[in-house]
Amino acid sequence: MPIRKGTTATVPATRLLSAALALTGVLTGVLTGCTAEPPRPAPPAPAPAASRPAAPAQPDAANRAPARIPGIGPQTHGRIPDGTTQVLVVTGDGPDGTVATAVLHQRDPAGRWHRTAGPWTGHNALRGWTDEHTAGDLRSPIGVYRIGDAGGLLPDPGARIPYDQDEEFTVSGTGFLGEPLDGSFDYVVAIDYNRIPGTTPLDKERPLGPEAGGGVWIHVDHGGPTQACVSLPRENMAELLRALDPAREPVVVMGPGAVIAR
Repeated sequence: MPIRKGTTATVPATRLLSAALALTGVLTGVLTGCTAEPPRPAPPAPAPAASRPAAPAQPDAANRAPARIPGIGPQTHGRIPDGTTQVLVVTGDGPDGTVATAVLHQRDPAGRWHRTAGPWTGHNALRGWTDEHTAGDLRSPIGVYRIGDAGGLLPDPGARIPYDQDEEFTVSGTGFLGEPLDGSFDYVVAIDYNRIPGTTPLDKERPLGPEAGGGVWIHVDHGGPTQACVSLPRENMAELLRALDPAREPVVVMGPGAVIAR
């Protein structure tokens, strides 16, 4: 019906109730956080593996190998022949010591040295080492010497260097500590100190004269110091004989550690 001026309009009760309920729902949603929220942005995707910095490459074993044999100084190293690529290093435990350690090294085509056998523990002479060996001084000669001839009482264990099996490699008696010497010459490698290279270790020709001594060998260890030789355990002697390669022109570097480190 028409509403006159000055009169109040009356709204039906059902409409008022509906409006109140709607308003209440809006307020409740705001207070409880249940109203819809705009979508949140997604986190950035990780960088592809190809774009990540690569780990630094590790050098291989060949590149890490030394250009000089460990424990050997420049002066001693300079005495190793240029064509030699196989070196047996025998290190004494002091100028008067009798215990020696042997390690076999080989040089690769890049000029780097690698340990190929050892360490093996044996003995040297009763009174240690000397730069000027003489007959009967009971010291092992210090230096760099060719090792290319072998022999022994036992059959050839598979040596590549010339091997002379002979009954003359027989020894008996006792050593300086009372140990038996039997079997000490079962395997022998001649050290080319005061001898003719290319001959049997039994050869007694002495180019420097008899007063300079001779017959200096690497032989089977008998458990004590030697006259002048270097000794290694029997199984290591057989291993050494099979390893020495004449094509590599092998030498032995021998002496107290402090001396060959020069």
